[in-house]
Amino acid sequence: MTDTPVPEALLRAVPFADELGIALEEATSARVRAALAWAPALCTAGGALHGGALMTLADTAGAVCAFLNLPPGANTSTIESKTNFFRAVRSGTVHAEARAVHVGRSSIAVRTDLRDEVGTLVGQTTQTQAVLTAR
Repeated sequence: MTDTPVPEALLRAVPFADELGIALEEATSARVRAALAWAPALCTAGGALHGGALMTLADTAGAVCAFLNLPPGANTSTIESKTNFFRAVRSGTVHAEARAVHVGRSSIAVRTDLRDEVGTLVGQTTQTQAVLTAR
């Protein structure tokens, strides 16, 4: 495990997240914070930020959190993810905060809260990341 800030190169290693414009704000094994700004190209027909964009923000923050809790030499991959949406986001920036809720030998569970600019909870994702080790 590490509490060293993650270089932006780690986030750029996920081209889809980089393409969406996800920004990494903080990254330690205890907490990862990331953000995604509302943009018309990321919306549904009604002008709300698309659920897939919000799920990508949560998955990215959760994956970085899991990565920072891996044993040396291991890698990770999402094997399960569940998102609850509580309200639409029609402007501003969504902030994700991911925290590990379980760190085991074969899996890491992460909960990510998604909040709008005023701090209102707009969604919550719980995901399981596999701990992948070389055999």
